[in-house]
Amino acid sequence: MKVSLFITCLSDAIYPRVGEAMARLLARYGVELHFPKIQTCCGQPAFNSGYWDEARTSARTILDAFEDSDFVIAPSGSCTGMIHHYPKLFEQDPVNLARAQRLQEKAYEFTQFLVQVLGVEDVGASFPHKVTYHPSCHGSRILGIKDEPMTLMKHVEGLELVPLPYAEDCCGFGGTFAVKMSDISGAMVTEKADHVLESEAEVLVGLDMGCLMNIGGNLRYRNKPVKVMHLAELLYEGVTSR
Repeated sequence: MKVSLFITCLSDAIYPRVGEAMARLLARYGVELHFPKIQTCCGQPAFNSGYWDEARTSARTILDAFEDSDFVIAPSGSCTGMIHHYPKLFEQDPVNLARAQRLQEKAYEFTQFLVQVLGVEDVGASFPHKVTYHPSCHGSRILGIKDEPMTLMKHVEGLELVPLPYAEDCCGFGGTFAVKMSDISGAMVTEKADHVLESEAEVLVGLDMGCLMNIGGNLRYRNKPVKVMHLAELLYEGVTSR
C-alpha cells in the first residue's frame, strides 16, 4: 500500500521532529511514508475566514498531491478535519467533489492509522513520567478521536496518565480566532494552562501542534517547567530510550 505523509504547515515549518517521529515509528511496522512535495496548506485559515475561493485553490493542490495514495496520514486532527470539509467546498464541482470524497475516506490522523488500520496498540515504549493529555477540538469533534491515543498511552511502560481538568474545553487557539479575538483567546489559553498545572503533570501531550504551541507558549511565558510533546514524539522517544 502507498501511504503518504501530509505533514501540515506547523509541523513542517516549526516542529519537523513530529514528522520525523511519525516516519520512524511507522517504519518499524514496514510502512515507508511517501512525501509528495507539491503538498501545501490544507486551506483551513482561508476557509474559516470565509475566503472559500482561496481555500479551493489550496484544496485542489492537496487533491493532486494525494491522488494516488492509498492512505494519507497527518499529525493533526485539525488539518485532517479540514479535509472532511472539502466536499462542502466542491459541492458544485462534481469531478472534484468525487476526488474530495475519496481523499476524505483515506485520510487519517496518526493515532487513528496506527490503531485502526495497522492494529498497533503497544509500540513497546517506556516513558516513566507523569503525563496529561489535551484532546484537541477538531480531532475529538470532527474525527471522533477518543480511544486511540488513550490506548497507545495505556501500553507505555512507566507512563502515569493523570486527568486534565476540563480537558474538553478549547485551548483558545482556533487558528485565525487567536488573531481576531486575541483577548478572548488569551484568557482561554491561560485557563487551559492553569488546568495543566493543576494536574501536576510533568508532560503535556496532544495530537495537534497548533494547540500544543498555544498552551506551551503560555506555560513558557509564565516560566512553568511543563514539557509539551506531540504523542508521536513521546512514543518514539519511549521506543528509542529502551
